[in-house]
Amino acid sequence: MAAFPLEWQGLVDQAAARLRALALDENAKEKFCNDPLLQPYMHKVSQRYVAGRSVDEALQRVEQIIARGHAASAEYMGESVREEAFAMAETEVFLQLVRAIGQRNLNCSISFDVSHVGSLADLELGYRNARRIALAAAEINREVMISMEGADRADDIYAIYTRLHREDDLRNVGITVPAKRHRTAQDLPQLMKLPGRIRLVKGAFLEPPGVAHERNSPELAATYHRYAQELLLSGHKCSIATHDSNIQAGIADLIVQERIDPRWFEFESLIGLGTEQIDALQARGFPTREYAVFGEEHFLYVLNRIAEEPVRVYQAIIDLSADQ
Repeated sequence: MAAFPLEWQGLVDQAAARLRALALDENAKEKFCNDPLLQPYMHKVSQRYVAGRSVDEALQRVEQIIARGHAASAEYMGESVREEAFAMAETEVFLQLVRAIGQRNLNCSISFDVSHVGSLADLELGYRNARRIALAAAEINREVMISMEGADRADDIYAIYTRLHREDDLRNVGITVPAKRHRTAQDLPQLMKLPGRIRLVKGAFLEPPGVAHERNSPELAATYHRYAQELLLSGHKCSIATHDSNIQAGIADLIVQERIDPRWFEFESLIGLGTEQIDALQARGFPTREYAVFGEEHFLYVLNRIAEEPVRVYQAIIDLSADQ
């Protein structure tokens, strides 16, 4: 990770916070994603982090990931859908994705936001559509991973996840858990009672100190490592989803020291980020997965990726000024 001079850190943190706040601004999202003048610029910046706009383009990238020795995960981007008809149409895209993965027999899981498939329009609608995706994935023996959203949506997300296990016995459904949120200390033991994979992330969303640790704080790094150790030593299926090389190194040492069974864990990275790191972990014999997102709704996703390491603003400027 590139480092700014220490005296710049206050400005860097402010810039990251502003980017995360902008990512959550739905009016700004509407403007950037639909304005014909701004769209081309958004696409130029996003192509570093996004696998394409269609299922076919995404799966071409998935095939490249698999050829490099990694498993893959594919997510059709979108969130905060508030109309039932649109939620149903978006769910059909996920079902198309599942069918295509099965037809090509790709080692690829499916990820999604429950708000993308209708939980904000109606919680029951979100559950039913999540269940449709999970059942389709179970038919081809693939996992689905429910992504995490803002803290105000966490209760509903965990409720849907719990129903899919307790009412439907869909053991192929996993959940994303942010280490940065203080509530995770209570949530994680409860989630570990269910068999689904736990995808442990630091957490990208802008949240106040009363809700979460600061993104770059030593407290968050220590908390992440503690939760990862708890998952690994318990034998619960988990994904170590971080690009923090120091955390990766510490967890890799723990895995080797404790001889942890590779069937129960994987290291995960996002495309466009940490490629060398995930390749190096794979070369050491650790199971790895690379996560590819696709679609038009990349506003929130891309801004959060830049905010995680604000030096990427310079990369965005380079990408904006480059030829297609």
